[in-house]
Parts: sequence; structure tokens; C-alpha cells
Amino acid sequence: MVAGYPLLLAVLARWRPKIIRKQFTDKTVTVLLAVYNGEHWLRAKLESILRLDYPAGLMNILVISDGSTDQTDVIAAEFRGRGIELLRVPHGGKAAALNAGMARASGEILFFTDVRQRLEPDALRHLVACLGDPAVGGASGHIVFVEGGGGREADVGVYWRIEKWLREKLTAVFSLLVATGCVYALRRDLARPLPANALIDDAYLPLATVFQGYRFVFERLAVAYDYPTQLEMEFRRKVRTLAGLYQLVGSYPRLLNLFTRVGFHFFSYKLGRLLLPYALLLTAASSLWLPGGWIEAAVGGQAIFYGLAAIDHWVPSGVALKRLSGACRTFVVMVAAAFCAGSIWFVPASRLWKETRVNTAAETKAALEHD
Repeated sequence: MVAGYPLLLAVLARWRPKIIRKQFTDKTVTVLLAVYNGEHWLRAKLESILRLDYPAGLMNILVISDGSTDQTDVIAAEFRGRGIELLRVPHGGKAAALNAGMARASGEILFFTDVRQRLEPDALRHLVACLGDPAVGGASGHIVFVEGGGGREADVGVYWRIEKWLREKLTAVFSLLVATGCVYALRRDLARPLPANALIDDAYLPLATVFQGYRFVFERLAVAYDYPTQLEMEFRRKVRTLAGLYQLVGSYPRLLNLFTRVGFHFFSYKLGRLLLPYALLLTAASSLWLPGGWIEAAVGGQAIFYGLAAIDHWVPSGVALKRLSGACRTFVVMVAAAFCAGSIWFVPASRLWKETRVNTAAETKAALEHD
């Protein structure tokens, strides 16, 4: 983000906020669930979808098996009598699976979700209500991270709290540019086929909506529940999503025009993150040419910051220093991910899809990251 962007959003959101005129409408919905080897999660996910507070006669559910080699297809077939349709396609990645699903979909609204996250029963209803506003083309919910057998909400730190705040303010000012991949809805007539090997469908489709003159909004009441990932897994996920930003610029060159609203917000909110590693390297190098005692202050401050990040792994939980060292470590990991995202120019996009491990109450399970 460019410096001062959050402050600008806060001022604009308070000065002239855009209202979402929510209204529930009897629109038909196709639920699109793209899955690759999701046997650990699929039964619970389908039960979660079937518990959605939405008229059954207006909703059809499509499981797109992306060439799964485990029991995914068998499990999906078990739900055929409850209205679940299975579409098996050759393994080609999430983008290809979603394209096949969108081509098969019949609903006026497409609801995108992923296999791991449990949905709040009223999540779909809230998203569809947002689409009752004729100016709104799509709506995104958000993730609540939980831990422990009782589903206690996890402390996910400053990063995710800031991210949700930014999405709320951006909705009030203009439009979201990305969605939460496991819980978002879109008018079917605004959907566009995803490019082959697209890494972030949850940015490509919202931007397609915005470029067609509609808003894409954030709906905090539409909730999906997930488990926290280890920092190593979060690093890999961020490498993929940040690499996807380079793909977006290739698909939508207009994003580089900073004199348009979408270009300005995209650069400030997303694209600027890719430049951060290089800005920090330049800051570190230029510190050596500062006059007088400023060199010691600048270099010393940076050394303390990166030192805290380096020792965070050994700082015990519950110690006051942990909150500070944890924030430093998270920042450094995210900056490193932005630097590594440049690998998209040298390796196939499919290489950036990694298995995501999450911590449940019982054990650490694995599921392919499709969100």
C-alpha cells in the first residue's frame, strides 16, 4: 500500500459513503465447489452447504472434481439423492474446473466456495441480499478463524484485522477489487471465463465485475469458518496470491492507469505490495549515506526490527515481547512472499499451488489450497 492510503480511505468513507441497498430477492443460485482430492473435508462441507438458509428450490449445488484421485467422487456421489450434482473434469487446476462449472451453471447468481471452510447458515442469504442492489454485481463474505474443539475464535493478529477494515472502507468508498475465495457471489451474466492457470479467481472475477460498471462489496455478515495455517503455509499462499497480481495486470492492463479509480485503488491496495521488498532494500542501502548520527539511528532501528523477527520462533507464547516479535516476523514473511512472487516469470503457474496444512482440534490435516 502506498503511504497514507488507509487514512485516505477512512476520510473518504466518512465523508461520502456508498450505501448497499440490501434486498432479498428470489434469485436462483448455483453453488460452485471446485475440489481436488478433498476427501478429508467434503462430507462436512456438503452438509454445511445443505444447511444454508436458502430456499432449496432456488439452489442447485455443483461439485466439480478436478481429476481427484482419492474418494472425492465417491463421497460426492453419496449426496446425489440430496440434490448434489457431480461434474468430473480432467485435472487442469482450479481455473479450468471453475470454467467448466460456470459453463454448466443455470442459476442467476453464482456462489463460489471451497471445500475446507464451514459456512454460517445465513451466509448465502446475506450475499444475495447485497445483490438486490442493482448497482452491485458481486459480494464477498469473510473468514473467521477458529481453533479448539469448541470452535473458539482464534487470534489471527493485526494483519487480518487491518485487512477486514480496509475491505469495509474500500466498499464504502468505491468497490472491492478482490473477494474472499471461499465465500463470494456474483451475477452469472457478469462472469467471464478465467484464463488458463489463473492463480486468483477471487480477484479476476471481481475485477471483471468492476470493469463492467458494477460494484463488488464486502458483507461482514456472510461468514465462513476456517482453521489458522502455520506461518510457513501462509507464506506459500501469499506467494501464490501475490504472483496472481502479475497475472491480473496481464489480463487487465488498464490496472496500470493510476488516473482511473480502479487503477489508483489497485495500485495502492494491492500492486504496491509487490514493490515493498525493493523499497525496503533501497531504504537499507540509502541509510548508509545519512549524515551524522542518523546512520546509527536508521541502521540500529532496522537491526532491532529484523532481529525481533528472527528471534520470534524462540519467544514463548504469553510473553509480552511475543506480540511485537510476532508482528515483525509476520511482516518480514509477507515481504519475502512479495519478493518470491516474481518467480511467476520463471516457473509455470501450476508450480505455485501448494498443499495447505491447517491445525484442527484433533490433528493437522491436509487439503489442497483452492481458495
